Amino acid sequence: MQEFRNGTPAGRLPAEWRKSRRSNPNGNCVEVADLPTGEIAMRNSRFPEGPALVYTRAEITAFVLGAKDGEFDDLIT
Repeated sequence: MQEFRNGTPAGRLPAEWRKSRRSNPNGNCVEVADLPTGEIAMRNSRFPEGPALVYTRAEITAFVLGAKDGEFDDLIT
């Protein structure tokens, strides 16, 4: 099985990238993609060939649930 590491150029990943409908039209977005390993990759849409971050499903679940609970609201100005 192929292994994907943080910092892998996003363009080299076998991924179909998607972004939130709430993203701004200027391209300042975070995009996510499912990987064949079951992990989730993230990239900056302004640098689509730049490095990707790779997370386990458990890590993404913890982040999303924390965001839904408002744990990161202090980061929004």
